[in-house]
This record gives sequence, C-alpha cells and structure tokens, in this order.
Amino acid sequence: MAAERMAARQCSSIIVIEAGQPLGIWTEHDVLSINFADPDAVRQPISSVMSHPVVSLAQTTSVSEAALRFNAERRRHYLVVDDAGSPVGILSQTDVALNQGLEPYLRLREVQAAMRQRVLVLEGHLLLAQAARSMRLSECDAVVVRCVNGELGILTERDLVRFVARHPGNTPIDGLASRPLLTVHQHDTLISARDLLMNHRVRHLAVLDDTDEVVGLLGFRDMLAGAEQLYLQDLREALEQRDRALAKSRENLQLAERVIESSLEGVIITDPANRIEFVNRAFTHMTGYTAEEVIGKTPEVLSSGRHDATFYRQMWDALKRSGYWRGEIWNRRKSGELYLEMLTITAITDDSGAVTHYAAQFSDITNVREQEERIRKLAYYDALTGLPNRRLVEDRLSLAIRHAHRNQTRLAVIFVDLDHFKEVNDTLGHAFGDELLVMVAERLQTHLREDDTLARLGGDEFLVLLPDLEEIDEVTRIARRLINAVAEPCVIEGQEFNIGCSLGISLYPDDTTTAESLVHNADVAMYRAKQEGRNGYRLFRNEMNLLDDRQRALEKALREALRTGEGLQLHYQPVFERESGRLHGAEALVRWHHPLLGNVPPQDIIGLAERAALLPQLDDFVLEQICSQLVAWEAKGAGQVPVSINLSARQFWQQDLPVRVATKLKEHCLAPGLLGFEIAERTLLDKPHQASVVLKRLRRLGGQVAINDFGTGYASLGYLQELPVNVLKIDRRFVQRLDSGQRGSAAIVAAVAALAREMGLRLAAVGVETEAQREILGRHGVDLIQGYLMGRAVPAELFASRYLATRSGVPEHAG
Repeated sequence: MAAERMAARQCSSIIVIEAGQPLGIWTEHDVLSINFADPDAVRQPISSVMSHPVVSLAQTTSVSEAALRFNAERRRHYLVVDDAGSPVGILSQTDVALNQGLEPYLRLREVQAAMRQRVLVLEGHLLLAQAARSMRLSECDAVVVRCVNGELGILTERDLVRFVARHPGNTPIDGLASRPLLTVHQHDTLISARDLLMNHRVRHLAVLDDTDEVVGLLGFRDMLAGAEQLYLQDLREALEQRDRALAKSRENLQLAERVIESSLEGVIITDPANRIEFVNRAFTHMTGYTAEEVIGKTPEVLSSGRHDATFYRQMWDALKRSGYWRGEIWNRRKSGELYLEMLTITAITDDSGAVTHYAAQFSDITNVREQEERIRKLAYYDALTGLPNRRLVEDRLSLAIRHAHRNQTRLAVIFVDLDHFKEVNDTLGHAFGDELLVMVAERLQTHLREDDTLARLGGDEFLVLLPDLEEIDEVTRIARRLINAVAEPCVIEGQEFNIGCSLGISLYPDDTTTAESLVHNADVAMYRAKQEGRNGYRLFRNEMNLLDDRQRALEKALREALRTGEGLQLHYQPVFERESGRLHGAEALVRWHHPLLGNVPPQDIIGLAERAALLPQLDDFVLEQICSQLVAWEAKGAGQVPVSINLSARQFWQQDLPVRVATKLKEHCLAPGLLGFEIAERTLLDKPHQASVVLKRLRRLGGQVAINDFGTGYASLGYLQELPVNVLKIDRRFVQRLDSGQRGSAAIVAAVAALAREMGLRLAAVGVETEAQREILGRHGVDLIQGYLMGRAVPAELFASRYLATRSGVPEHAG
C-alpha cells in the first residue's frame, strides 16, 4: 500500500504517523531492504521496514544549515515541523539542490567535478532480489544495467518502489531497467546537467568520457554534495583570509604602535571631549610630562598664555569645518620654559562621521626658528657691526624711493668712506681695525634720525639713507655731524688716535631716480671729497658724472693700451753731472696719447692705473720697455746708460716689486746697476721702518735709489739715517725760485746740500731751466742736474742720437 502511494505520487518518502505523532519514515532507500525473492515480503507492515525515530528540522532552519546537516548526518530526508512540533512537510536532498541557489556554482563547474566515479554496472539477466541486495551492499541509489541486446539502462530506488507496488516478482532486471540511459559528457557544465534532470523528471544521469564510456553517475545528491564541498572550501578560505587579515591587522597595529613610540614627533590622542588618552615617549621628552601626569587631562596643561581666546576659537572652528588644523603654537614645558612647536591636529571619525578621537602631532621648532633668524641676519646684516648690509639697504632704498615718489618728497643717500683706514689696519692689525669699525658704526648711528638707515657696504665703507627730507640743508647738517663724530679721538687698547671720513651725497629726485644710480652718484661725490682734501663732504652734480664717465673711458682705454701697446710710450730725460757735463743717466717717463682723448698727463696715468687695478700691468710694461731699450741701444753700439723709474706709493709697497725687477734684468741679460728708482719723500714718511726694508731690497739690485721731491715732507730729517738711499733730489719748486731773489729757497738748498754732504749722499736738482739756477746750484755743491736747460724728455731714438753719441759732455743742441 505504501509503495503504491509513493509510486502514484512520485514522492521519495512517506511519514508514518500514529495518533497524530510521527513514528518513522519510509523512503525509497528503505526499499533496498526488501527481499524481492520472497513474494510475501512486499506485504509485510511498513513499520517493520521504516526508519525511526524521525529526525526533524524546524521550519525556520536555513537551507544552507540544512545542507550542512544532510552532509554531516548522511541523511536524505528530514521531517519539517512548526514551532509546536507538528509536521508541516518533508525536506529531501533534491529539494535543497533545486532551491539553494546553486546556479552560479553550477555554471562555473563541469560535471566531472561532482559526479560519482564509483559506478555499479549489473548484467541484465540478474534477478531483482540480487540487484537490490547489490545496491544495498554498495550503498548505491542507482545502478547501470547492461541489457541483453547491449543497450544500457538504469535501475534506481524509485524503480524498486514501483516494482513493489506492481508485484513483478523476482524477475531479471533486463526488463525492469529504464531505457534509454540519459547521459551527459564529463566536460559539460553542471547547470546543463541539472536542466536535463529537471526536463526529463529523472534523478540520475550517466556520465561519459571522451570515448563515450560510462565513467560515473550524477544526481541531485551529487550536486548538493559538490556544492556543500565548495561551500566548506569557501568557508575555509574565508576563515583563512579572516585569520590572515587579523594577523596582518595585528602586525600593522604593532608596527603602528612601534612607529608612534619611536617617532621623534610628539603624539597626543584625546577623546571627543579633548581629554588625553595616549601620549608617546617623544611627548614626554619634549614637554617633560609623563603619560601618568597628563592622561585624563586636557592639553591645556601645556598652555603658554601667549595666545588669546580668538586664536583657539579659530583653531577649533577649522577642526569642526574640515577636520584638520596645522600651524605654529607656543607651549610651555613642565619646567616652565616656553617653546615653539609645529602642531597638526586631525579629527578621527567613525563610519557615521561622528568624531571619536583627536590625534595631534607636534615637533619642537624653536631651534629651527632661531637658526632661520641667524641665517636671516647673516643674509641681511653685517656680521661685525650688526648693521644692515648692502642687500638690505638696497631693498630699503627701493621702498623709500617708491614712498618718496608717492608723497612727492626728497630723500638722500650719503656714501661714507673712512680716511687712512688702510694704514690703521696695516700698522695696528685687523683686530684693531675691526674694533675701530664697530666704534665708528656706533658713532654714526648715534647722530642719525630715528627713521634713517645706516648700513655697512664692506671694508671701511658705509651708506646712510635719509628719507622724508624737507630741505637740502638738513642733509648737509647731518653730514657735518657725521664728520665731527668720526673725527673725535679714538681710544682702543690704551692707544689714542684720530681718523676722518669723506662723504658723498646724492639726492632723489634732484640727481637721479633709481636706487643703483643714487648709490653710484654718492660714491662719485665721495671720491670728489677725497680728491679735494678728505675729511669733508661733497654733493653730487651732473658735471661730476661727466667727469666720472671720462674717468671710466680712460681706464678702459688704458687697459686696452697696456694690452696692445698702442699710444703708450716711454720718454727719457737726461741727467748730467754738473761739473764735468757728462751724462750720468736718464729718468724714464710714461707718455700716453689717445686718438680720441688726447694727451693724458703722466700723473693721471698712474692714478688711472691705481683705480683700475692696473699697476702691475703698467709696471711690467715700463720694465719691459726700459730693458728692451737698453738692449737695443747696446746692440746699436750706443752703449748703455742707467735709467731710473719713478715709483708711486702703491708701486713702492708692492711686495713682489724687487723680484719682478730682478727677473726682468735676468731675462734681458742686463747688469743689475742699470735700473734705478725714485720714491717721493711723503711715501717714505708714512712708515719709515717698513720703507727701510723695501729700500734695502731695491738697493741689492745695484741701481741708484733716490728720494724724489726732497724737502716737501715737513718731517724730522733723523729718519734719513735709517733709509738706505744714495741720492737726494731737491724739489723743482725750490730750484725754480733760486734766481727770483727769494732767500728762503736758497737757504733750503744750502741746508739740504750740507745734510747730503754730512751723510755721504749725492745731491741732484730737478727742474733746472736757467744758467743762473745752474750757477747757484754749483755754489752749493749740487752733483747732478736735470731740467729743460739740459734737455727735455724725448723718445728713445732721439735720446740716443742726442745724448748717447756724445756722452763726454753736454751736446750743443741740448735744451
């Protein structure tokens, strides 16, 4: 009866109930326990073959959980009950397979991944009882039947249920097997196999390999088991991924903690109420507070008191608006010391956007700001005096010009240069000179107005900026105050001395309108003040500019002339012995004729060379010309004559001058005594002890060393005992007054002559122009005479033809 009902309704199980309670369950699988060889076996009560007790599932159980229980408990059916325990249905593996939502899995996998590879194949002549027994022992719910005609069929548990209902007896299974056998290929997708099962309303398919041999069976149970296996595999992978993620998270957390702890920046983490929850070691190092001292408190414990409420309100407004604030803030350490920090605060939020914490990072930048300030001072201020340097004063001058232009006012620039500062440096040393510069800077600053700027340009040069002038007289009054301030006696290390300064003044907008031109014009005016006697001031005028332009043109032309030799020439003026009239020697004088600038006076040539730093080149040119000329005269048979050179102060003090002269003489194979030197008396007066050393080195060259313009120095004559000279040359001013009736000049000549005789020096007179002067000089015992009366300075060829050919006396055409 039970089998008939199952076959009629095509269900796989029946619940057996008594008095409303389930006693057991009879399934298609239970049919395998019937002995089909016994005709009466099919008539036995169902209770003797049913499975009991009945295992149930609550109707709220999820399909995935039911699938897990099917696999774990190796069951095919569960009774589904409601909350009261009353039966509401039966759940089979097929139900799960059809309703679990396996389509993604079935589409992606092939049949061979889920099929049953152990296939039971029975011969068709086998009796039904034997087949059922084989299925029961092999735990197979279906077997393949090889029929007598070679065709394949399938025998399933459901077929056995039908046989029980129809009482076929113990017949061969060849006639009972379902045919034809439905098959799928092992590489087909599971979704196509499922659709085939559903369309033909069967529960098993045979699986064929590439040779069309049966290699497996596939049913809903197999699909469910494969899906379950996949589910478990995915679950394992998910758990492994979770474990790896947790391990990585722990590792990252530990790394973050180590980074925070080892960070050189202080870290503070607070709750939303701004109470401190965490600080790192750098916080303690910078502030002096330990974690125990600040946790639970607010960062106000660090407050310096230097910021008002507005500052903090703006900070919190930015945090609430953007969740971020960064800036500089002054705080106070535990010791009470103030420090400047660069602070960054970030709001930490949860998924809903609510603030859960505030994280602050900070670093102590006090030293950084101090270093920046020192660097700024080095960039804009003079290291010695602390005054603004050239860069800063030029910036201020540019701003002052814009201000004066906008307000239609005047401003002035004063260029200040100390007089004779180099001599102070050379005599007393650079440390002494530095103290003097600091003292002068303080004096100048004291005599300026509050808005004026005093800057040091370098060396002994200063610049004064005077803005907002009401009248030009105000500038001159300030200039006089500055001159008087510098002129006051200086006392350094117990030594008292006086210096002066020369000032040049340029005005905006009277003289020019640019910062560069104002400084340049003031510089030009300052040089004019030096040329006109020093220790004074001069205002710039356009004619000064024109003069400066000519000066620069001359310097450029002199540089070119020294390079090419064009226009530069040496003239030689003869020097005779007064008594015998014999040629004693010659004085070399530089002459320069420029095609556009005309003749340049000899004294201007030396000055130009000094200002343009061309003295070494000029010296080399003169030495080369003289040595070459002496060699040329000798080659022509005219003989050689000693030639003297006038040395300026800068030329005389050049350290390598004696070496350069000796080198030139050696290069031209000339005797050392052929070159002599003449030095102005005032050059030797400044530093007689140092001058003595230089003169001795020049004397070693064997030539004559003379003091030029003797008598104009107004100094004690005792220093002559220390100077290794052998000639005194009386200044031309005294010589030219000898025949004018002025007794003073004759007395000076007589005194110098007596001094020379006592010291064993030869005496020479310069500028002899008349016979009367020559006669008077003779009465005073002058040895050598030089002047227009004896001969003018002439080019080398003319000098040779006039004087070298008749060296026994004065030529008739001299003068």
